[in-house]
Amino acid sequence: MTGWRLLLSCLTVLGVVLALLFGLAWAFLGNSGYWPGSSMTTAWETPVDRAAFEHGENAWLAGDTLVRSRFDAVTGFDAGSGKQRWEYVPPRRTDICATSSAATSSVVLIAYGERAKGCAMVAALGLKDGRELWHTARTPATDDFAHQDDVVATGVGLGVVLDGGKAGGNTVRALDLRTGAPRWTAAVPKGCVPGKVAAAPKQVLAMLACGTEAKLAALDPADGRARWTVPLDARRGVDARANVAFTSTEPIVLRVDEVGAFLAFGPDGRPRGRIESTGAHGSIGGNVAVSDGRLFALTDGGSWGLLVAFDLATGGELWRTDLGSARSKAGGLHAESGRVMAVLTSDKYGDNLYVYNAATGDEEEDRAFRERIGGVQDLFPYKDLVIGVRTGGSVQPFSAYKRW
Repeated sequence: MTGWRLLLSCLTVLGVVLALLFGLAWAFLGNSGYWPGSSMTTAWETPVDRAAFEHGENAWLAGDTLVRSRFDAVTGFDAGSGKQRWEYVPPRRTDICATSSAATSSVVLIAYGERAKGCAMVAALGLKDGRELWHTARTPATDDFAHQDDVVATGVGLGVVLDGGKAGGNTVRALDLRTGAPRWTAAVPKGCVPGKVAAAPKQVLAMLACGTEAKLAALDPADGRARWTVPLDARRGVDARANVAFTSTEPIVLRVDEVGAFLAFGPDGRPRGRIESTGAHGSIGGNVAVSDGRLFALTDGGSWGLLVAFDLATGGELWRTDLGSARSKAGGLHAESGRVMAVLTSDKYGDNLYVYNAATGDEEEDRAFRERIGGVQDLFPYKDLVIGVRTGGSVQPFSAYKRW
């Protein structure tokens, strides 16, 4: 019995020592990126870009090709290795001033021109090889380079172009996405002028200025006729000059700064949920994602790192989780296929990747990056990699990270 008691005592002491060693190791390595099973390491990085103007910036993932646009070029990279595959440069002395937000059938539209003359040309690019499929002239507005958002879009097999006009007489034009053949010019309601365009899977969308009020219209992709037109806020109205942006087209979600809210609409234009930009959840900025009938937001709720899920049908809050501290900064948000992925960065506490169940808010992953990843603004999951996206000049546009 004495021998067994001695052995048990030794095993107990050994267990305590191992527990202490494990605790010390976790304390020093748990959030360092060197703890197996809860870390992220760098797989590859693209070279640093030159300085850049702000207009014409966007990024897409099309199959196994990552694409980055900036004012002077559109560049494609291999998503598995980060190696450059191709580069498209607009004609001499012109700048890319706008791009379509989505890549439909691996095709995007870019608008380019001379800054003194506006965005006078539109080209369709295939993202697999960077080949120009077609180009067409566009009537520019006088302030294209200052307010160039949402002047081109892709969807429903169409390339959609917003043409400028005298005294704000804009028009919406659709072309075949693959060939550039003209399809139609939109017939918008009388007294209304389009100001921004987008494309959903089954219809073309346009923001309209109807007298002094802003409205949303859906256009038939077959002939450009208006299917429906609705006010953004039927009760109070929204000024035609208000800053409105398409957050999502399927489902339809608009960010309306004048009313301080995200407004959701059904495919028939019926108003759905309204999500206030400020409230008990904090302040919602640009870090939002839409998926699975929900809007997800990284908000400033007194400290960076509050991830909140809202129901787009009602506007109600579904769940929330506090990710970081007062020194944390939002570094990218992505929602797709029932999962929400968020990155937070901190000069003091390091950078972390969090993954949650979109329906319940249950945490699935919490991983520390081994290297600092500052400047990441968006995320693209690709196979077993998480690709960080950066915009602006003098940055590495893409960095890929793998789980370790």
